Amino acid sequence: MSLRDRQRRRVRDEIQRAAYALFARSGFEVVTTEQIATAAGVSPSTYFRHVRNKEDLLLEPVREGGSGIAGLLETRPGTEPADVALAGAILARSTSLAVEELEQWRAAFMTAPHLLERVALVPPDHRVRLVELVAHRMSRDPETDPTPGLLVHLMLAAAEFGLLRWLRAQDPAASLPVCMEAALAAVQDRRWRRAQA
Repeated sequence: MSLRDRQRRRVRDEIQRAAYALFARSGFEVVTTEQIATAAGVSPSTYFRHVRNKEDLLLEPVREGGSGIAGLLETRPGTEPADVALAGAILARSTSLAVEELEQWRAAFMTAPHLLERVALVPPDHRVRLVELVAHRMSRDPETDPTPGLLVHLMLAAAEFGLLRWLRAQDPAASLPVCMEAALAAVQDRRWRRAQA
């Protein structure tokens, strides 16, 4: 990253931290963009150069997390079965944020439950890339064989289920990685490995 990109990232991070604290304390709907800008120590015009809307502040971490899965999948050992490699990449991404940051984000997110319906772990273009990577790992043609695409979609659905379970605190003692791992394990099956043979 260039110096300018790092500075932009730092300002964006400050805005996010301020927003999360305000959302958790006062509620998503009540907090204004002006309050967020003031708490972050930036002007409203600077705020709007970095943030389109309040929803993006809460949804961006999910989108960023999902976009990194393909890169992590590419670094997994080539000998790993596709389901193990994909699950490993998803789990690695779920542990990339500090626990304190995750808890602050969850507390903020829970003040905007209507956004739960908009949680999508991986955007469509990244899903296509994941299908390509999994198909390559399985030595399958994704155009003629639905197996790689089905595996990717099932694993991402499981990961989204784990994320939502953690967000909703259905198991308050469970961490995000624990919820993700349990959901992914539920769909992993030896049949995927047989399909690769």
